Formats: sequence, C-alpha cells, structure tokens
Amino acid sequence: MLYEFKIHNSKFIIQKMSRDQQLKQRWEQLVNILSNQFSQGEDLDLDAIIYLIGVQELGKVHQKFKKDEKLNLMHIAICRLLEPYGYYEFDYFDTEGWPHYTVKEELPPLKAGEQSVLMKEAIVNYFLERQVIE
Repeated sequence: MLYEFKIHNSKFIIQKMSRDQQLKQRWEQLVNILSNQFSQGEDLDLDAIIYLIGVQELGKVHQKFKKDEKLNLMHIAICRLLEPYGYYEFDYFDTEGWPHYTVKEELPPLKAGEQSVLMKEAIVNYFLERQVIE
C-alpha cells in the first residue's frame, strides 16, 4: 500500500511541476508579446499587465486616466481575472460605462508569492481565452 502511495504522490508532483513549467513558459511568452506591443520591448511587470487588462475591459483604450482611475482600472481587471475562480461576479455597467463587480467569496489569505502565481495563472487564462497565446 505504501508503494502505491509513493507512485501516486510522485505522479502528482510531476504533474504539478509540468503545470508550473507550462505556466512559466506561457507567462514569459505573454510578457514578451505585451512588452513588444506596449513598452517598446521593456518587460512589463505584473501591475502593468493588470492595468492593460483593466483598460481593455473598460474599452476606452485611447483615453488618458487620472491616478485614481488607474487604480480603479486595476480593480476592474482583478475582478474580471478572478471572476472565473468564483471570487467576483459581474454586476452592472454604470452610466459612464465602468463595469462593477460584487464579491461572491473572499479570497483566502495568500502569501505574496501565492498571490503572484494566482494572478499570473488568471492572466494567462484570460489571454488564452482571447487566443493571444497558445
């Protein structure tokens, strides 16, 4: 019985490593694509990509935004990115066209590294849906 558990456990570890490696490759591919398109090749960081998603979700790509609006754009992006995970649900568009979300479930307490991995996974899935990356 112990032998079977070890095989199962090893299989799980290999699958997780493979999934992590695939996420890393897709993330690097996405950063490369977005950096070339939006920052003349200088690598965009996680926050910059979240901001771009917020602008995309708002649909006002040629507008200049104030500092508080930029924070709201990042909030929109985070809500949209975590919606498939069951944490947020789209509620409505306000009169200015800004999307609003309601909290369905509180995020569990995550360490900084865990938050980063969750957001990268959500971002990769967002761009996979849009066929920006494979």
